[in-house]
Amino acid sequence: MMPARTNIVELLSNVAESMLSLSFNIGGLVAGGILATYLDVFSIRPWAIVLFPAILSVRGAIGGLFSGRLSTSLHLGTIKASYANNTKSFRLLLVSIVALAFESSMVIGSAAFVVSSFLWGTPFEDSLEILAVISGTMGMSILFVSPITMAASFISFKHGLNPDITVYPITSTFADVIITLCYITVLGTFFGTESGPSIVYLIDLLFIVMVLISLARNLREEDFLKTLKEFQLTLLFVAVVVNITGSMLNAMRSSIGERIEVYAVYPALITTMGSFGSIVGSTATTKLFTGLIDPLFSSMKDHLTQILSAWTASAIMFTIYMGIASVGYNVHSGGYSSFLAELLATNILAASVISCIAYAIAILTFRHALDPDNFVIPIESSIADAVTTIFLFVALKLFS
Repeated sequence: MMPARTNIVELLSNVAESMLSLSFNIGGLVAGGILATYLDVFSIRPWAIVLFPAILSVRGAIGGLFSGRLSTSLHLGTIKASYANNTKSFRLLLVSIVALAFESSMVIGSAAFVVSSFLWGTPFEDSLEILAVISGTMGMSILFVSPITMAASFISFKHGLNPDITVYPITSTFADVIITLCYITVLGTFFGTESGPSIVYLIDLLFIVMVLISLARNLREEDFLKTLKEFQLTLLFVAVVVNITGSMLNAMRSSIGERIEVYAVYPALITTMGSFGSIVGSTATTKLFTGLIDPLFSSMKDHLTQILSAWTASAIMFTIYMGIASVGYNVHSGGYSSFLAELLATNILAASVISCIAYAIAILTFRHALDPDNFVIPIESSIADAVTTIFLFVALKLFS
């Protein structure tokens, strides 16, 4: 009986800690409210709505790498929970994030142009607009999101919480709100005033200068180069996945029309499922490094308590989102029960796929002597956005 009681206590404890982390995802409703309010801004160009989830995903991928590396390094002691007099590993991680943010904006922007050109005949001259907008958005986000990630990591660790569970779910929510505001601001500035393009290009120039300085000072640092090198595969994968997400969102918009409550919860849904995957993957990574689980797919059974507790917390959060959105917006004719069924179906289907993917990435990268923190959260968060969007589209079709 004692092992069963211990498992129940551990499960309840993990559910409580996961709920604490995922509760911050309610802030995703703020991003959703902004999206619903400024939906007309995304009609400025055909690519604007496609680029939105792409920006969220790539920022999530970089934020996932940052939070994952911080969490593991705090456990291992290679990074201290301090802003001042921190380690060399911490400094190199920071400059890596800056360089990766710029590179990602160029790759994702180029991929978005190719997709837009193929699907909607976007002219070549729009490619510069796309690159300018995404680079300006990513550059602005670096200034706001990175300090929040550091604060969440250090505070969690100092107060005895597990950064693997708390950091990414907390920071991803703030990041989504900040990214949404930055994106709408950059779009509005670029296309809203005569001097707008010049302002955005200036932001891009400052971003480029910051990246060049980082490269010049750290090109001989092995850890810096290793992080950049290992992220390339992730970046190429993300570039493909995020355009699938954007195309699905565009298709969903054409299908559901003016169901504002769906747009209102959308950022919260993808953030929560990305956070769910981060909990599964990040805790598995730490267990692999500390020898608590073997690098085998069969060892997933030893990780079920964490998976089930994170899933339970995510399902509760989906129910809460439905309740809040139903109060704030007029629910479609299907009613509250239909809306709840759509969201819970999305949650169950997405969680089943994401948990397997996050765990598989952790095992495969560890077995091939790669750093799982450079892959697990960045890849699973991008996949989570696409998987959640696809299953939401499916659920909307089934229950509408």
